[in-house]
Amino acid sequence: MKRIRAVLVDIDGVLTVSWKALPGAVAAVRRLRASGLGLVLLTNTTSRTRASIAARLSDLGFPVVEQDVLTAPAATAAYLSEHFPGARCVLLNSGDVRDDLPGATFVDEGEADVVVLGGAGPEFDYQALNRIFGHLQRGARLVSMHRNLYWRTEGGLDLDTGAFLEGLEKAARTRAEVTGKPAPAFFESALAQLGADPAETLMIGDDIETDVLAAQRCGITGVLVKTGKYAPETHHGASGTPDHVLDSFADLPDLIGRLR
Repeated sequence: MKRIRAVLVDIDGVLTVSWKALPGAVAAVRRLRASGLGLVLLTNTTSRTRASIAARLSDLGFPVVEQDVLTAPAATAAYLSEHFPGARCVLLNSGDVRDDLPGATFVDEGEADVVVLGGAGPEFDYQALNRIFGHLQRGARLVSMHRNLYWRTEGGLDLDTGAFLEGLEKAARTRAEVTGKPAPAFFESALAQLGADPAETLMIGDDIETDVLAAQRCGITGVLVKTGKYAPETHHGASGTPDHVLDSFADLPDLIGRLR
């Protein structure tokens, strides 16, 4: 392994749960900053814009600014601009992230060229999903910011977009283009932002498939933490093996010290 020069970090379940800092996470990020490592927060969070995520983390004590945050909505904006310029889009998302989707044309009525799914919430009711199904039957393309099945809140695990996405795909006989993790382009964007080589980079996450193994397929060293949505059964039943497993993000600086 080359010398570690950059770190990619998932937010929800790794640094925070329900936007409350996990024990030791703030101190660990401060240690990473002090060591001079490049840092990008690579997140599928779709309920907040990059600016609001950075502001919330800063309020919690994390040394983070907007430029440190790369979100699935931001990646979606780039994807729509490249593949569907000028398309009429329908957005179904829990939270307002349109500030992170500049250039996209969103419509509430009429025909749509592209259906864009963000994070699930109360908005994902029968009426909304059936309306999306109608657009797909009429030929609209399907783009999803992620396909996570669930996420961790302070009240437990809640269903996320993937639980609904698989049904839409089967019913409409289509396949979604995913723009956030585990899409390789998402990791590549983070590496490009840091000017980092995959072999010099760590990815830390609580989702073994979407965060860790997806990063490893891109040549990045994967670190799984036993917080957030982590569960022993998903760990042992996964499609691969993480490079490293830690009890929490607080243990990361010590791991990097050993690797360096």
